[in-house]
Parts: sequence; C-alpha cells; structure tokens
Amino acid sequence: MAESRDVKSRGNTAPAQGKGSEVERFLRQVAAVPPRASGTRGRLVFAMDATASREPTWDRACQLQGEMFSATDALGGLEVQLVFYRGFGECKASPWVTDSASLVRRMTAVRCLGGHTQIGRVLAHAIKETRKKRVNAVVFVGDAMEEPVDDLAQAAGELGILGVPVFVFHEGNDPVAAQGFRQIAKLSKGAYCAFDSASADQLRELLSAVAVYAAGGRAALENYSSKHGGVVKLLTGSMNKAR
Repeated sequence: MAESRDVKSRGNTAPAQGKGSEVERFLRQVAAVPPRASGTRGRLVFAMDATASREPTWDRACQLQGEMFSATDALGGLEVQLVFYRGFGECKASPWVTDSASLVRRMTAVRCLGGHTQIGRVLAHAIKETRKKRVNAVVFVGDAMEEPVDDLAQAAGELGILGVPVFVFHEGNDPVAAQGFRQIAKLSKGAYCAFDSASADQLRELLSAVAVYAAGGRAALENYSSKHGGVVKLLTGSMNKAR
C-alpha cells in the first residue's frame, strides 16, 4: 500500500432547520450542481476531520463513509482520494484509489489525535489537485471550524470557479462550524447537511447519492434512485425540477 503524503500549507448564516427540511435543502443543492462530462472517470476528494473531538464516532463514521463508495463499484468510474488532518499540523492525502475496500482500509488505519482544524489546507489541496487533473467534487466530514472564515471562503470561492463543489456533512451542533460550513458549501456551489448518530441511515443514503452522482452523473443517479427510493428519490425529483 502506497504511503499517504503530507498536504502542504497555504500561505450568510442560515437559521436552524428541522432534520427533514435540512435534507430536502441539501438535495436541492446537489441537484443544482452541473453534471460531469460523459465518458470520463469521476474523481472525488474525501476529506475527514480526525481530531480528538471526533473519536467517539470515528469508527461508525468510517463504516458509513466506506459504504458510500460500495454503491459506485458497479459503475467502474470513480477515483477517490482520502484526505485527513489531526494532531500537530498533520494533514495527509492518500493515493487515488478505485475501490471501496482500499478506501475503508485507509480510513480504519487512521486514529484520532488532538489538534486544531486544518480545513484551509484541505481546500487548498483540492484546488491544487484539480489544476493537475479535474476533480468533480469534494466531500468533507467534520464537527468544528477554528480558522478565519474569510480565508476559507476565499478558497471555497476558487473551487466554485473551478467547478468543484464541496459537499459538507456537519457532525454535531457547533453554531460557529455551521456558519462556516454553510459558507464553504454556498461559495463552492456545493451543499451542506447536518447529521448525528440518529440519522445514520439517512447519511448513508446521501453519501451514496453524492458518490453515484460523481461517478456517473444524472443518469446513474436516476437509475440508483429507482432502486433505493427514500431520500435518494427526493434527490432525483429535485434534479428533474432543476432542469
């Protein structure tokens, strides 16, 4: 297994919503993201906060996030890169992988360590990667934000210009993080969704929908939703209205 590499450093607030409306808004935002070009392999950066505050839910989250990519195995068109930060300035990126088993092995090998958030480094890395070869989307999972929101907004806006939406999954209820995460999603033309342990099944479906969409575009997502229904069916309905 190739070693992860270090990621180098780079020198409107919405009111609280009920869980149902939060999911519906997330689905509408995903539906508005332009589809990738057909005939190309989808590429997705999967970024995780691995600081100590996430340790209680890390193993469960790894399982859910690994299952996200199982839904795309049959498509044969998704490359995934795991990025995580933790500890004292540690931020690493894995090689690009093409199967869910490799991703799960890498996720479960990571243990949480205390430290500050490094979301800016994650966004800067996504910009750098897409300048080398197009990245179709970024998924970020975290529970806190300890960096200047204006700096993160600048990087998110650059990703938006490059056509790389950030799909933010917010664990917990930190209002400062919620405000910053919403800004990142909005400026990158992505989507924000809060989740907790009570919404694990829903999170699995949403993550799978985003992965299928990145791998195969709207046609693949519509086929997937016809078999799974639930919140994924809502996504397809929203997408059809957005056309």
